[in-house]
Amino acid sequence: MAMADGGPDDLPRTFRRERDAQREQREREQRERAAVDQAFAPPPEPGFVETAGLEPYGGQPFGTPYESGVVTAIKVPFFRLMMFFIKAVLAAIPALILLGILLWGAGQILTAYFPALLKMKILITFPN
Repeated sequence: MAMADGGPDDLPRTFRRERDAQREQREREQRERAAVDQAFAPPPEPGFVETAGLEPYGGQPFGTPYESGVVTAIKVPFFRLMMFFIKAVLAAIPALILLGILLWGAGQILTAYFPALLKMKILITFPN
């Protein structure tokens, strides 16, 4: 078969090598992707028998949404729930202090640039 007849080998040697290298690279990436997908695939359900024509792992193709469910109750012991909320309150205290400092600083900056705001300040007084 002649090299200049328009066949698949009608390319210079360097182009053929590059084409073959790219093909090998694509095949290697596909094999690696398949290995990763297989490694992270969920295990089959107990007693599951894979049959021809069905997708593995429950017969659902990948990307198909699972059936939805509704949560009707969450059982949490009272003491654990109480401890969670106590920790949440204690964690919020530094955040509130920091927020107060930031707002005070923003107020100081605004009064420095807009002195007329001092006339609009609300004064809270307590009777003697």
